Amino acid sequence: MVASAIGRKDAWTEEQIRLAFYLYCQMPFGKMHSRNPEIIELASKIDRSPSAVAMKLVNFASLDPDITSSGRTGLRNASAADKKVWKEFHDDWEALAEYCEGLLVSKTPERNIASQAMSFAEPVPATFVGADRQATVNVRINQSFFRKSVLASYGSKCCMSGVSAPQLIVASHIIPWAKDEKNRLNPRNGLCLSAIHDKAFDNGLITVTPEMRVEVSEDLRRRATEGQVSASLATLHGGKIELPARFRPDRNFLRWHNENVFVGL
Repeated sequence: MVASAIGRKDAWTEEQIRLAFYLYCQMPFGKMHSRNPEIIELASKIDRSPSAVAMKLVNFASLDPDITSSGRTGLRNASAADKKVWKEFHDDWEALAEYCEGLLVSKTPERNIASQAMSFAEPVPATFVGADRQATVNVRINQSFFRKSVLASYGSKCCMSGVSAPQLIVASHIIPWAKDEKNRLNPRNGLCLSAIHDKAFDNGLITVTPEMRVEVSEDLRRRATEGQVSASLATLHGGKIELPARFRPDRNFLRWHNENVFVGL
């Protein structure tokens, strides 16, 4: 227990709230209950009961427009401090993800932040090749947060094909890592895609419009008879993606991809 370092049981501190929101982002909405091992683990670190942590996570849902618009309203008890942390994360995802991971390391001495990379990690961006070890570790932590947040939102299924094999699933950036530093970790800048759909998306062969419809390049559609992969991708044209439970892709990010990456013809 860490009550003296973290705060009184009857008053949530900003540290506790930040750690709760950090977990909220990375957990599927349907698993926010007191029996969840991740909730139990966090509760032990911040001297709260699992029920209190689960309740706090559901309170955050009441601030999430994607949750409330679907009729799932949360507990409607979000405090002013909850709203402040919500805004802090949305203003600077990267700084707060690193801050929260640092807090978890301080509360778990055996936690090895260098090993926090995902089992199926995307490679460290080329802009960080040759960076010092700490910078590389931070990138891995950030990638892990982004991946878990995106996959949790989409139920770990490709939003175009429904593929759910963990080895094939990628948290794909809509605006690439190197193009928008502020939104590198923003879950609304992500789509859950299979590896083949991610490759096609990154290379502008497919895109998603602000109306959440898939567009396939004319060239790829012409090649639909050349093989199963081309044919499978071509059939996506005009269809809608499976929307996430929360962190719906930002329309402005999708518009950027339409205009700057998608090859169209």
